[in-house]
Amino acid sequence: MRVTRRTTFRLYPTKSQESKLHYWRRLHKDLFKACLYHRKTEYQRFGNSISYYDQQNILPDFKECWPEYKELGAQALQATVKGVDYAFQRFFRGLSGYPKFKSARHDRGRTYPGISGWKAHTSGDNGYLELSNLGQIQMRGKARTWGTPTTCTIIWKPGKWYASITVNCEPKRETSTGAIGLDFGTHHAIACSDGTIIAPPKFLAKTQQKIKQLSKRLRRKRAPNFKKKIKASKRWRKARKQISRLQSKVTNQRQDWQHQVATQIVKSNSLVATEKSNIKGMTRKANKGSQRKHQKTGLNSSLLDVGIGNLTSLIRSKLSECSGVFVEVPLKIAPSQTCPRCGYKKKKELAERVHHCENCNFTAARDVAASMVMLNYALGLGTSLSNADAEPLSKTPQHCGGFRKVQQVKRQKPRR
Repeated sequence: MRVTRRTTFRLYPTKSQESKLHYWRRLHKDLFKACLYHRKTEYQRFGNSISYYDQQNILPDFKECWPEYKELGAQALQATVKGVDYAFQRFFRGLSGYPKFKSARHDRGRTYPGISGWKAHTSGDNGYLELSNLGQIQMRGKARTWGTPTTCTIIWKPGKWYASITVNCEPKRETSTGAIGLDFGTHHAIACSDGTIIAPPKFLAKTQQKIKQLSKRLRRKRAPNFKKKIKASKRWRKARKQISRLQSKVTNQRQDWQHQVATQIVKSNSLVATEKSNIKGMTRKANKGSQRKHQKTGLNSSLLDVGIGNLTSLIRSKLSECSGVFVEVPLKIAPSQTCPRCGYKKKKELAERVHHCENCNFTAARDVAASMVMLNYALGLGTSLSNADAEPLSKTPQHCGGFRKVQQVKRQKPRR
């Protein structure tokens, strides 16, 4: 099965190449502003709605007036115009606010949506990236599975350049026949149904004090104010770079940890069950005037530091490479309130960290018991395993000596 995968390489341009990359980045930023201003003024003054194709057809005349854009490539310019259209589409759907004019520090890269204008001289292990009108740039990195390159995005992060390349490939990943349930949280990052507990890494919490100290120094420097036409001081820029590098380090550490955990889970299990959670709602800010504002802020930071949403996506993606099954248990099952042995439900307070069933006297850690309920639900789906919203086709499997004996389910006729 051919799928699309993304691989990121670190770029090492020369000084002349780096200065030109920064120049191109500013040109793309100015093009974004011009397209945004065009749409805004046409609608406000004349009542005309400008589409992506209208602005795309203007690009040839635009390059005649501004010849410095000719060396950027037609497809790269079209991708920037498409970004403006995408921002307006999100605004019309109510997913974001009205598009704003970007500054150079907010525009981090450019995209080649096709195979024109660039070429990757690599087989997935280091190599060179060739860009038109720039030459070859040395890059380092290793792809797990390499295939046919399709798109390339040049990304700028504090002090570093990256090339994010998508390839069409046939990934192969080894897995076992095991099955596991996962419960994500803040007390334990992951609680597995087999009793394994993975502690939260707390990368942000470990560096939070240093970030606060650097932020305090930053506030003492002269910050930029575009309305009053005040430029930032050199010391402010230096302090801001220190904070950005520290935050990037935390992000890289978290992503590396997530990949390692997801790989270890998929390597031992071909069936993974977890609760369907609303991360956006869980990390929403506290209501104005709430007495537990500080507690809610700390809870949001803990949830985001684990990165439950991205970790779940990585597990799902890696399972698809080995034809595994990922099941999201609906909220109506209430795993944390249900006994994994007999199915008896009783509401628990958040302070209760141990599950003790009054019906069958089964005792286990609360998060472990919840993960066992999720696994029982997934195993009980039988032939409808791909439908996570379906009701279990068998009763809750019996628990015996830490292992669950799954009742065999007769194959049902598919619904038309």
